[in-house]
Amino acid sequence: TGALPQNLRIRHPQILASGSASSLPIQVQLLSFTENLTLMSQGKCGMWVDATVAAGFLKDPASSKIVNSVGFANAPVGPGTPRGSNWLWSWSLAIPKSTKKEDAAFKFITWATSKDYIALVAKEKGTWAAVPPGTRASTYANPNYKKAAGDFASLVLNSIRRADPTRPTKDPVPYTGIQFVGIPQFQALGTQVGQYLAGALSGQTSIDQALKQAQDAAARVAKEGGYQK
Repeated sequence: TGALPQNLRIRHPQILASGSASSLPIQVQLLSFTENLTLMSQGKCGMWVDATVAAGFLKDPASSKIVNSVGFANAPVGPGTPRGSNWLWSWSLAIPKSTKKEDAAFKFITWATSKDYIALVAKEKGTWAAVPPGTRASTYANPNYKKAAGDFASLVLNSIRRADPTRPTKDPVPYTGIQFVGIPQFQALGTQVGQYLAGALSGQTSIDQALKQAQDAAARVAKEGGYQK
């Protein structure tokens, strides 16, 4: 789109300048969720935009040093996206078709997604703020959880409810989904795009080059996969 490169051009010099001023982690383009979580929870990172599931980890006194000094907010958006910039994602449990222990697997899944499991995690962790978020509506109605996770529980729940996979972008698109595209090639394409953007972030290439490379890669997938109408 026309808006995306403009936004990136504005931020790109600022990002690199900030990095040279040591306000970004070393080799920030190589850091994944786990590394960023560690930096944030140890007070080594001042701002982090990522999945809502991180909130519980950051409020867990057993692993976080910023329990009493961290705040939560929606990611900033431009005037063209009034619905926000939500993703809608989950780590799901499934039973392989080839399994010989289907009953046991189903029993485990039933337990691991139950109210009893949520309560057990709270007991073992010593705080309701550390229980798995986004898994049960009943969790958000639980007074213990609302008390412990009061500064992020409603934000997470509202983000889940507001995310609309049928209207993921400002302009209409011919697909359903916000961040994930349900095609076999998606993971490889995502890796490619990530590498191109990492190159721009590290200063090895320009934003325009990275966007062109990403667009070319996506176009190849669309053509070779027969998705292009």
